[in-house]
Amino acid sequence: QVQLVESGGGLVQPGGSLRLSCAASGSIFSINAMGWYRQAPGKERELVALVSSGGTTTYADSVKGRFTISRDNAKNTVSLQMDSLKPEDTAIYYCNAQGLVVPNGTGGHSYLPSYWGQGTQVTVSS
Repeated sequence: QVQLVESGGGLVQPGGSLRLSCAASGSIFSINAMGWYRQAPGKERELVALVSSGGTTTYADSVKGRFTISRDNAKNTVSLQMDSLKPEDTAIYYCNAQGLVVPNGTGGHSYLPSYWGQGTQVTVSS
């Protein structure tokens, strides 16, 4: 069974930095894209950053130049370095894996469109 386990959230002052990490565990042949979404109170979940298996990155305009996403395909891990944090970055951050190919138990494989982690709280406040 696939699991996404996040770590690294917490409380930081404005202007500070945090690093989020996410590891996908279980029997996985491949993952197309991995990334981070966030949801602030009263708001919809939004994309923060995404990286494809080939290394192509996508960032929300609000985090460009401040956040950096990186990925280790061999270890099925993705990290998000967050610098120059602002109070408006406060949210629950969710790790997401897209396009997973996993064993189906009968010698073949199955395709899972999307998988989510449990979320980690990031609070930016003085």
